[in-house]
Amino acid sequence: MVLQVTEYKVPRNSSGRADKLLAEAFPGASRSLIKQSIDAGKTLRKNGAKLEPKTKLEPGEVLIIDLSRPEVTNLVPYETNLDIFHEDEDLIVLNKPSGMVVHPGDGTDNKTLVHALLHHCLGELCPVGSPNRPGIVHRLDKETSGVMIVAKKETSHHQLVEQFSKRKVTKIYTALVGGRMKHESGSFSGPIARHPKIRVKMAVQASGKMALTYWKLKRNFTDKASLVECDLKTGRTHQIRVHFANEGHPLLGDYTYGYNPNKYRFKKADRIMLHASEITFVHPSSGKSMYFSSPLPPCMNSFLEELK
Repeated sequence: MVLQVTEYKVPRNSSGRADKLLAEAFPGASRSLIKQSIDAGKTLRKNGAKLEPKTKLEPGEVLIIDLSRPEVTNLVPYETNLDIFHEDEDLIVLNKPSGMVVHPGDGTDNKTLVHALLHHCLGELCPVGSPNRPGIVHRLDKETSGVMIVAKKETSHHQLVEQFSKRKVTKIYTALVGGRMKHESGSFSGPIARHPKIRVKMAVQASGKMALTYWKLKRNFTDKASLVECDLKTGRTHQIRVHFANEGHPLLGDYTYGYNPNKYRFKKADRIMLHASEITFVHPSSGKSMYFSSPLPPCMNSFLEELK
């Protein structure tokens, strides 16, 4: 929602920092948006005097408030069927198909998930963040399928992002990896950073950010493949793919991280065999715990049937 330019008079018995008072007065806006507006000179005293976020305001002072955001005009809505598990005024929980890019970027077309959401929401998708990522709280790689959360309101976006950053969101993935896992369960904790030579890849490096993946074996298929369940405690780029490849078990179909179909007697995988199976989080408005699960897509199920 775009807030129109308005006057605001500091009420009686109120005083304190400008950003704090305005956050209380306009609960639909985040502290970061308020700070950006003040820093840009869009929110200021009525007499024209500039503010700072930490400026102390006194009762009776009048401000001109502009917490509007520029509308995203360069994204053309794309009509397609979305598999939606849940939708309310705060958020959407959906099942992303393999092959769909989450948001526009270099080399993408106009059929990303963001384009589809703009059509579904009639252009009213939460505008927080980069202009080409409205509503996006987290992302899945292009070939990864499964459950995702998208914010519809700014307040919801910031609360969900906070849950992700504080690792309060439980994310369970199902992966089919090459080779036989030797244990019933385990964890990988190698820090992850951008690959020093190949910029499209990540790698386990001492200089990287801490990354932690717990895994549990669901089934071995002879010595050639294993089905595992992964519980991500951090959300680094390509985390599952990097961690398993680093241990000599690249995900089937993942050519970027070492998948070689010639090593296997069964048919080659036509996608990266990774699926976001479950997610648990706290609803930003109700405070209730929300749980959603996504069954394995038909392409992964049929591949598993052939392995059996």
